[in-house]
Amino acid sequence: MTTLFSSYRLGPLTLPNRLVMAPMSRVRAAAGGLATPSMATYYAQRATAGLIVSEGVQPSAIGQSNPGTPGLHTDEQVIAWRTTTAAVHANGGRIFAQLMHGGRVSHPDTIGQRPVGPSEVAAVGDVFTPTGPRPAPTPRALDTAEVPEHAESYARAARRAVDAGFDGVELHGANGYLISQFLSSNANLRTDRYGGPITNRIRFAVEAAAATAEAVGGARTGIRLSPGGTFWGVEETDVPELYTALLSELAGLGLAYVHLEATAADEVLTALRKEWPGTLIMNPVLPMGPRQTGRADAERWLGLGADLISFGRGFLANPDLVERLRGGLPIAPVDEATYYQGGDAGYLTYPTHRHAA
Repeated sequence: MTTLFSSYRLGPLTLPNRLVMAPMSRVRAAAGGLATPSMATYYAQRATAGLIVSEGVQPSAIGQSNPGTPGLHTDEQVIAWRTTTAAVHANGGRIFAQLMHGGRVSHPDTIGQRPVGPSEVAAVGDVFTPTGPRPAPTPRALDTAEVPEHAESYARAARRAVDAGFDGVELHGANGYLISQFLSSNANLRTDRYGGPITNRIRFAVEAAAATAEAVGGARTGIRLSPGGTFWGVEETDVPELYTALLSELAGLGLAYVHLEATAADEVLTALRKEWPGTLIMNPVLPMGPRQTGRADAERWLGLGADLISFGRGFLANPDLVERLRGGLPIAPVDEATYYQGGDAGYLTYPTHRHAA
């Protein structure tokens, strides 16, 4: 019988359990987008996860969304990340880098230039900047000839990730960032080969995934998707058709996995499970929603056909989440005030469970 604690073969990796640490931005990188010794400790503390997916890592300078986030587009960043990947591996873990191009979800104060997107349509809400939240600016629409360069940026960053010691990469195709913006029917108003009908709107995602799989191998390439999600004001029409078409195209690339968020009804997500022939990671509750994923949510989705289950806030506050779930131990609550404030408080200070004497 398959349980959360059964092993799983993911490409060349043998995962000791079915629990995945979901990507979570912590904005604690050093100047220049460099990973830090504290980041190495943070991820190594959680190495009992079957797989760790890192926080969002910008694949290019213009792809940075928030200040204080790490990158994988310079040699210095590669060198800095090696301490983290080595620490995770020394503790017996496995780690993928999530490659996140923010697209329009950025600001000139953060990246020194106007953000880019599929069309000149601003995101909804305030974005983070070095001086605090500011209204999302109207992005510059990419010319048709520029789009492949941004798809290729994921592949270049993936090569650097492997050089830095990561076991693979996950393309952030969810939550209103650049890939999600191209999938959208209101952020993407293009009339060229990247906009309009579904076949065109999925093209950027497929090109980014194909370039990355060619660069580092499909077995080292995953993608995260949020069908029907409305983060940063994106909307998607024809969600089942859109994602069925996308998964059909991705299926030929031999990807390590698709990572779905619970942003659509169960019947939509279970239908997509049937369309996807490979490994499915399921994030069972809405990211940043009112409640955290629990064991019952995870087991329900294993029963619905997911292969692996991702936990976000559970891993943030419980470095030993695997053992807590295995033993039915209490799950510590997360301190939301320390999500992004910097420093080691609320980052390295969550303890493992202590049994009563």
